[in-house]
Amino acid sequence: MTDLPKTPSFRLDGRRALVAGASSGIGLGCAVALAESGAHVVMAARGRDKLHAVVNAVAEAGHSAEAMVLDVADLGAMRAAVGESGPFDVVVNSAGLARHGPALDTVEGDYDAVMDANLKGAYFLATEVAQGMVAAGKGGSIITISSQMGHVGGIDRTVYCASKHAVEGMTKAMAIEWGPHGIRVNTICPTFVRTPLTQATFDNPDRAAWITDKIKLGRVGEVEDIMGAVVFLASDASALVTGTSLLVDGGWTAG
Repeated sequence: MTDLPKTPSFRLDGRRALVAGASSGIGLGCAVALAESGAHVVMAARGRDKLHAVVNAVAEAGHSAEAMVLDVADLGAMRAAVGESGPFDVVVNSAGLARHGPALDTVEGDYDAVMDANLKGAYFLATEVAQGMVAAGKGGSIITISSQMGHVGGIDRTVYCASKHAVEGMTKAMAIEWGPHGIRVNTICPTFVRTPLTQATFDNPDRAAWITDKIKLGRVGEVEDIMGAVVFLASDASALVTGTSLLVDGGWTAG
């Protein structure tokens, strides 16, 4: 009888996951996807009321979740919260922000706010959870929600692109350093995804037409398009995947 290879499991039973930025949009989708796959998910976000509402909804759906009020840009509070609640097997950082405008009009406050959330917060959240993984003597998967704009440029998006290109480089270096500990580090790079924060962009007919034209599959992204990707990178199905990005961009960067 021929022995056939066996597909690695996409299940996450018995694993603890932390999702930052989990109260809405892509972060909420990631938290739900991990919980549906069997993980206990610590859902973190800044807004207490909204966070508790979505945690209750996940629990009512029959999954395991708890709330952590957290601002990844507040490094002291973040380190204390993660240190107390960890170690984790899976971490997804979906926290971030954008302040778009021409590069010549960039003010220092906007630059600092974007970099603090998208790069500095992501950097130190990753190092904090990796410390816990190393101390516990176990590997894990660290996933940052980056962007297709971490691979290309965009009009009025110079600061945002700078932050996301930096995240891509950071991810490669961390993967090299932490690989011997069994820690995998990757990014997911979505195209324009329909969320409450992006709806205003899609409500602009000219901007919506430009976006749809750039996406080779001819439609914008939905939160559900990211959910399978995060389960893949969190699970044993991606056991040899590290230091890279999973582009969920409908072909935007292909052309």
